[in-house]
This record gives sequence, C-alpha cells and structure tokens, in this order.
Amino acid sequence: MPLGTLDRRPPPFFHQGPSALTRLAIFSALALFLMAADTRFAITRPLRAALALVLMPLERAVQVPVQLLAAGSEYGRGLQTTQADLTRARQALAAQAERVAKVEQLSTENARLRALIELRPALPVRSQAAEVLYEASDPFSRKLFIDRGASNGVVPGSPVISEAGVLGQVTRVYPLTSEVTLLVDKEAAIPVLNTRSQQRSAAFGADGNLMELRFMAGNADVKVGDVLQTSGVDGVYPPGLAVARVVKVDPRADSSFARIALAPTAVADGVRHVLVLEPLAVQLPARPEPEPDVDRRAPAKPRGVKK
Repeated sequence: MPLGTLDRRPPPFFHQGPSALTRLAIFSALALFLMAADTRFAITRPLRAALALVLMPLERAVQVPVQLLAAGSEYGRGLQTTQADLTRARQALAAQAERVAKVEQLSTENARLRALIELRPALPVRSQAAEVLYEASDPFSRKLFIDRGASNGVVPGSPVISEAGVLGQVTRVYPLTSEVTLLVDKEAAIPVLNTRSQQRSAAFGADGNLMELRFMAGNADVKVGDVLQTSGVDGVYPPGLAVARVVKVDPRADSSFARIALAPTAVADGVRHVLVLEPLAVQLPARPEPEPDVDRRAPAKPRGVKK
C-alpha cells in the first residue's frame, strides 16, 4: 500500500477540541443571551407553548396512576368514615328506641298510678300501695306475689285492686310478701251485683282468662254486656268495684242452669302497682255481747221485809 494514501490524522479518541473552560464560557454566554433575549423579546415563549402542548398527553398519562391512587385512598377513608358514622347512628337509634320504650312504659305506669291515686279517695276502706314482684310458677293456678306482708299490716283476705277493678285477694301472708290469688283462678270466688238488673250472684274463676256465673237459672235476666260490680255483702270487698263484664250467655237445654262467661275487668298482664285494701270485716264495729237472761217472772223482794 503506498504511503501517500495513509490517513495520518489522529484517531477520535486522541482528537481534542476546545478545552472545557472554553466550552463553559461559550455555553454560559449562550444561556445569558437566551435569558436576556427571552426576557426582552420573548422569543422562547412559542417554543415553550409548543413543547407543553406536545408533552401534555404524556403528562396526563403519567398523572393517571397518581390520581387513581389518591382516589382509592380517598374512597377508603370515606368508606371507613361512613361505616363509623353508620355504626354510631345505629347505636344512637338503639339508645333512642330504648329511651322511647322507657318513656312509653313510664307514661303507662304514670297513667295507672294516677288512676290508683284518683281511686283511693273514693274507697271507704284503708288501703296501701304495693308492687307486683312476680307471678307464681304453678301452671295450674293464677297467683302472684306483692312486696307487702304482715310487717306492713296486710291480713289474709285483703282485696287487691288495680286501676281497672278487682284483681284478686290475698290468700297467704308472709313477713315481707303476700300471695294474691287472681279472680281467674279456679279456686277464686267473689259475690257480684249486676248493675243493670240489680241481681246478686257469685262469680267464679274458669279456664283461661275468663270467669263464669254459676247457679244462675236458664231464664235469669242476664245479657251480654252487663257490668258486674262487688256487692259488698260478704264483708270483704267494698261495694261498687268493677269485677267483670258478661261476654256470653248459653242457656243449656240439658241443665236448669245457664252457662254465663265473664271477662274480668282487671287483668294481671302488665300490672306493676296495685292497692291492697283492708277487709270490711276488720273495720266493722264489734257485735254487742248478749245481755244475761234475767228471770223477770219472780217478783222483786221488797226491802225491809223479813220472813
């Protein structure tokens, strides 16, 4: 190969251009010129606008994951807040429902107590208020217990009434409590007076929550809807207290007595406060003792006469 054809220039690795200081000076001057020109003549403003327009889709695409992450975090926080608010609302609603139930219960109890207070002055006997503790667990009897006993002056046979009428009678007395047999008990009986016909009879407990009039003739003057009250002839119940209402009259052909069903005016369900009356026999005056027999047939012996 002829020597004249050889490339005697140094390779690119060894080729050196302007020095680093020179390039720094040139680029610094160019930057200052562009800043001054842009500030003075705004020559780069269209370039920046075109560049921003071109890069806008890329910028939006890059911001999508960030926006999704922020929206997801906001949704999670909102969901937690909503669930917490819902839990608090449910708790408040439950507390409000409980409060409303208590208010209704207190209103009912207040109405019953007011009725008892209004009934007490009209009673011709002494009375005392009592609270129902619980109902007897015997399925074959209808009895309940009250919080008044012998220490409070309660005696066996004391009538027990509610604001609706006669509820029952005290059958057993303990030091601090008493047992009350309801009128619907099979062993209970009470003398009654028909307010319409003024006919006296006796009402007895029957099956379920009903009572019945026994030993009434088939042609007796008893109609559905008749109101029965205490007659006051037994020396226990004061007269004029509501007892029951006639709901069915069945004149049986196979018997000389009619079957008459009664619905008691006062029921034990839901009753919390009652009045315990003193039996009428306790307040009746004692019977006078009979005078000793004097033999009035023998003449009186005159004074001063000796045999």
